Amino acid sequence: MCGIIGIVGKEPVANRLIDGLRRMEYRGYDSAGICTLDNGALIRRRAEGKLANLVGEVEAHPAPGHTGIAHTRWATHGAPTTQNAHPHATGEVAIVHNGIIENFASLRAELLERGRVFESETDSEIVAHLISEQVEEGRSPQDAVAQVLPRLRGAFALAITFRSHPEILIGARLGSPLVVGMGEGETYLGSDALALASLTQQIAYLEEGDWTVITRDGAKIFDRDNNPVDREVVFSGASAVAIEKGQFDHFMQKEIFEQPTVVAQTLRSYLRPLERKVALPQIDFDITAINRITIVACGTSYYAAMVAKYWFESFARVPVDIDFASEFRYREPILEEGGLALFISQSGETADTLAALRHCKAAGQVIAVVVNVPTSTMAREADLLLPTHAGPEIGVASTKAFTCQLAVLAALAAHFAVKKGRMSAEEEAEVVNHLLEAPAALNAALDHDDDIKRMAPLIAPARDVLYLGRGADFPLALEGALKLKEISYIHAEGYAAGEMKHGPIALIDKDVPVIVLAPSGPLFEKTVSNMQEVAARGGRIVLISDEEGLAEAGKNCMATIAMPKVHPLIAPLVYAVPVQLLAYHVACAKGTDVDQPRNLAKSVTVE
Repeated sequence: MCGIIGIVGKEPVANRLIDGLRRMEYRGYDSAGICTLDNGALIRRRAEGKLANLVGEVEAHPAPGHTGIAHTRWATHGAPTTQNAHPHATGEVAIVHNGIIENFASLRAELLERGRVFESETDSEIVAHLISEQVEEGRSPQDAVAQVLPRLRGAFALAITFRSHPEILIGARLGSPLVVGMGEGETYLGSDALALASLTQQIAYLEEGDWTVITRDGAKIFDRDNNPVDREVVFSGASAVAIEKGQFDHFMQKEIFEQPTVVAQTLRSYLRPLERKVALPQIDFDITAINRITIVACGTSYYAAMVAKYWFESFARVPVDIDFASEFRYREPILEEGGLALFISQSGETADTLAALRHCKAAGQVIAVVVNVPTSTMAREADLLLPTHAGPEIGVASTKAFTCQLAVLAALAAHFAVKKGRMSAEEEAEVVNHLLEAPAALNAALDHDDDIKRMAPLIAPARDVLYLGRGADFPLALEGALKLKEISYIHAEGYAAGEMKHGPIALIDKDVPVIVLAPSGPLFEKTVSNMQEVAARGGRIVLISDEEGLAEAGKNCMATIAMPKVHPLIAPLVYAVPVQLLAYHVACAKGTDVDQPRNLAKSVTVE
């Protein structure tokens, strides 16, 4: 997910643009650049790689000016080179772009026929040329943009600057977020509130199809039909402190250790501890009429959905379908009348998930979203908003957002069960009691950080690692494997433990560590039986269990990780901690870039 920032200011903007890019590094990127306006010239500075390279370029070749745009790019069309880095420019116009222009090939062919010369391989550069043509024909910046936007198919957030009009910037969004920030004698554009946190707390979210003309005095906003519209200015609450690592070495490490606090503050929004009841936000639909739930998500959020399926079906006895957002629409899903479509997303802007949401809305489904950004597009389009309260998650590999999602989903499943008459008041009180125990249990799990750090070098040399779990621990096995892949670049796979003998057991040898998640309880003996099948074939086992489980089955393991004994309801939250810490410490042992792993973006805003 690329990052955009723009400033029409009263002071030099280059350093502040770079500071804004620094606040968006968490999104993932492979090149960066800025463009300022000074004395009738567009001044561009670009660099591939980390932001430090751009800083060096600007220090060597300053970029003066009080108006400018900047961008961190995550490559889609074209390799991550300086030539392909944004901003893209002609003699008249410079642009930065998040998203993807799906019809760029035909537009580029038209432009080439008219003699336009391209310097990059990107889809984005065609936007600069299309707008530039209009300006060169004598149209105003506003008229030029109004002519070009309807020709673009796909998803975009744009910030556009004009050589002959240094007093304005133009922004536009379709399928990719963009906000306007209001300052004193200055106005800003940004991909999100966090990008503008050091500049302003007063922001307006552009809605789908909106475009805006900003000057030092404020912003004029238009809808997709070019009608002037007002968008509410809100207090963002985004804090510059949120992107400080404090005493931690990495944002991911900090966010892992924040989980007891953020899970507690999330649960405070959904539980009434004194009454021992679940309390959700105001619901404008009849839960008792919901006969099927469709959950759609991507990546780590998909594994939260897998856990939620266990809870909804066991508590509320409501059938649940889950699907990857990227596949959902293309299998022509059957969406029955009276269904609830539930979408899970950290950012609330993931392109596939947002498209699936709109597909379900058009099919008459009730829409609920579990999201960490309550001002995101998904949040604004939902019938029921279920915010997590994880705070900004900077590390690309999701940690605290995942456990907060689980907390919300557990509360939601219990609420469904109560409303459908499947859960008594006594059972509801028990669920609430166990959820209230989760923050302390997460703290207890974090106490084993040093133990996990010491054993990480045993896993770091491996080329392949397997994770096993049963029941609700199976999605945690998948999540553990994903975390290890994401940040250590070790190939890892998660399996339902009982499926090992149906194929994956052929992979077992002395060079393949096997991570087993097996809290003591009803499924423990079956998981241990599968673990013994691995041991009999020379597999090196790391057992993650509570003291009771370790005492029974931990003797012949390569290593063990002790967890607190918890109720099965909250085990997925608690067992997320060791798999996160294991991935983190293995990545540190290998020396990889933990917070910004290669090829990954924090939120994927293109399909």
